[in-house]
Order: sequence, then C-alpha cells, then structure tokens
Amino acid sequence: MQTVFAKSVPGRTGVLPGKPDKTARDMLPQNLLRANRPELPELSELDVIRHYSNLSRRNYGVDTNFYPLGSCTMKYNPKFTEVAASLPGFTQLHPLVAQVAGGEALAAGNLEAIWETEQLLREVTGMDAFTMQPMAGAQGELAGILIIAAYHRAKGHKKTKVIVPDSAHGTNPATAGMAGYEVINIESRDGMVDPEALAAVLDDSVAALMMTCPNTLGLFEKHLPEIVRLLRSVDALLYYDGANFNACMGRLRTGDVGFDVVHLNLHKTMGTPHGGGGPGSGPVGVTAKLAPFLPGPRVVKKSDGSFGLNYDLPQSIGQVAPFYGNFGMYVRALAYMLRCGREGLARATDYAVLNANYMLARLRHHLQIPYDRICMHEFVASASPLGEYGVHALDLAKALLDKGYHAPTIYFPLIVKECLMFEPTETESRETLDRFCDDLIAIIETARTNPKAIQDAPVTLPVRRLDETKAARSMILTEEKRGA
Repeated sequence: MQTVFAKSVPGRTGVLPGKPDKTARDMLPQNLLRANRPELPELSELDVIRHYSNLSRRNYGVDTNFYPLGSCTMKYNPKFTEVAASLPGFTQLHPLVAQVAGGEALAAGNLEAIWETEQLLREVTGMDAFTMQPMAGAQGELAGILIIAAYHRAKGHKKTKVIVPDSAHGTNPATAGMAGYEVINIESRDGMVDPEALAAVLDDSVAALMMTCPNTLGLFEKHLPEIVRLLRSVDALLYYDGANFNACMGRLRTGDVGFDVVHLNLHKTMGTPHGGGGPGSGPVGVTAKLAPFLPGPRVVKKSDGSFGLNYDLPQSIGQVAPFYGNFGMYVRALAYMLRCGREGLARATDYAVLNANYMLARLRHHLQIPYDRICMHEFVASASPLGEYGVHALDLAKALLDKGYHAPTIYFPLIVKECLMFEPTETESRETLDRFCDDLIAIIETARTNPKAIQDAPVTLPVRRLDETKAARSMILTEEKRGA
C-alpha cells in the first residue's frame, strides 16, 4: 500500500476554511516564518478518508480479536477509562502550570490524581513510595536500577554487579548494563531461580538481583524466601520486574515478600493502552530506605490538604521524564483501580490464572509442555516434536495469522527450544479460548499431514513471509511518487 505522500497530486486540495483576518505572516516574527511551503501531500478530502480508512482495516489490536502475546499482557482497554482521561480539566491544562506562581492551585485536581494513583499503587504493591514519572516499563527499570545505585553510593558501597537469571525479561540485562553494572547471568533449576547458583556468585560486589515473579515461564518463584535471605546477607537489593504483575495484583504484595524496588507496566496491569495505542507508563515503587532517591519533583499532600510539588530532594536521581510522565495513563489507571476495587483487582488476577491453566490443559496433549504443572497467568510450550515434519514455532505462528489471531510470543524465553508463550489475560471468554485452541490444534494436525501448507502460511494477508534479515539490513526508506 502506498504512503499518503506517494498519492499526492500537485494542485489537488480538500475543502479549506476561509482565510483568517490575520495570517501567520502578520502575527509571527519574520525569523520564525518559512521561506518555502511545507512539503505536505496534496490530496482531496476523499483521498485522505479512503487512505486512513483502508489503513484502519489492516490494523490489528485487542479490540478486534484475540491477542495471546505471552509476557506482554495484551488485555482489553476498558472504554470508561478513556472517558475519564478525556475530561477537559485533564486535557486542557498546560503541563507547566503547577510550576508557576499560584499554579499549584490551578492544577490541584491533576496533582491530586497523581498523588491518589501513587497511594493506590502503594497499597497494591506494599511499597512505601512511588514515582509516576517513567514513561515506559523499560524506563521504569532504568530508574529503579539508578535508584539502587544511588542507595549504594550513599552508603559508601562499591557495588559493581547485578545478577540476572536466564528466565528474566530481555530488558533486564540491558538495563543493568546501561546503568554501568557488570551483568552476571545464572541458570535456572527446574524453571526457577536456583538459590545454590545465586549463592555461588553472591558477594559484596553485588548490588541487586533482578527478578520477574512469576517468571517468563509462568512459574512462581517458590525459593523466594531463601533468595531474600541470601541477598540481605550482603546488603544486595531485590528488584521486581512488574511485567508479570497481572498474575499477582490483589493476591501478592511485592513489598511484603522482600522486594525493594518494583516497576509496574500500567499498560499491562491496569488496562491502559499498549503498544501503538499507548503511550506506556512504568511507575516505580520503593521501600522506605530508597524513597529519598526517587526522581523529583514529587507530588506531596500538604498539612492543609492541598497538593504541591516538592523539589527539595537532595538525594534524588533527578527528573527522568518531561513534565510528570504520561499523565493521561495515570488517569486511566486510577479510574481502572477505583472501578475494580480491591475485590475486582483480585478477581482479575484469578481469571488471568484460570484462563492460562485452561489453555494449558487444552493444549497439553498437542504441544510439548516443558514445565507441565499449574502455571500462573501464562505458560510456555514447545513445537520441537514437529521438527521431524520440518515445522517450527515460527510456522505455527504464521499459520495462526491466517486464522485471524495475533501470534503468541515465540522463541522466548531462550531456555525453551522452539518456544511458544501464551498469555490469554483475564478478559477473554471461554468461547474465545476454545476457538483459539481448536484452531491451533487443527494447525498442529495439518503440520503432521501436510507440513507444506503450514510452511507457506500466511496466505490470506496483504503481506506474506518477509526476509526479516534483509528487511532490517536493507531498509527502503523512500517511495517514488505516482507517475514518477
């Protein structure tokens, strides 16, 4: 499909509004005016409507079909939160108004929304303080590791290492490396962090262990008490990657089981938009001893009940995002938590776990299940047995596209060969799960009887299989205009 620029026809226009009494040339300083017209596409209104309407038909999202992307929690975004976030008092306030004289009073409702969201996240996670600034889970990770580094510096520690299990998310070692730490990888045992492997690499140079709980295999880390004890023995901190918190909210508080730092993905856990529907949000919670190092400014509730910004934070790691982060995401998350309440959040967790175990039971005899036990909100399977027919995890994923689904996560985590990772979330019905499982089972059976049909998939989409290596290394970034 051509880009909108390639469809441009010189001289073609849509319906334009009447000319204003004053033009930009009358109102702006000369040094701000363009010498030439901007190179925008010249199209009729009908050209534009058809272009974007046809693009929308090719879009895929959780609003249109099932999205079982393991480790990404592509849960439905409830529409009442969009109404809350679009209220004029939230959308029309200038983001810097709270920083000018008298501005805190004008932004009182917005500051209260940030403060209230932090309080609810504290309650859900058991942490002592939160910052809402980080604008994505990965940025929240970085902020969390920088807070850990600041804590150790303040104590005069010379900590140089961060331990990352092989069952962790891929961003964990990248984050630790960006923060200047040496990354120490340890192997899992039976799918979980091995306390013996941890003890073998643990010494006074270790700053922290980064964990996902449940981990990327969908398994809860049953050795957690021993892991916490080992870390405390060398004053190393325990970092919680909140990507899988959708399996815990309302049922487990990370602060209660020994974690010192946690980032949450509001777009995964609290129903705010994800991916292209974002932007994301990755707030970070910490225990009391780490609170002085949180990014600033911080929203505070004053003794008279009003709200303001505290800049007097001498140990803070500094501001990590423009303004206060992605404010619209806080409002959506706040509305979601208030609407669900304590019981609703716990029920969402229960259904997420139930749906994953239901799918696991349905697929158990059709795919290899390397860790065949009760899972949490997601589970991993392996397509290895289909290798004798020349069919791989990638082929199953492509065939699912022909059935109208988004493919599950494949080839991650790396510790499972030919891995497929499924996460149905709590919002999918049994009918949807059955339809997906039936279609996947049919694909697996076809792989055994007619493997070429699966190897050729997808055949119904606008784009079939691409040479992904060539696409990455030989990108075409320009397009010839029509008639060129």
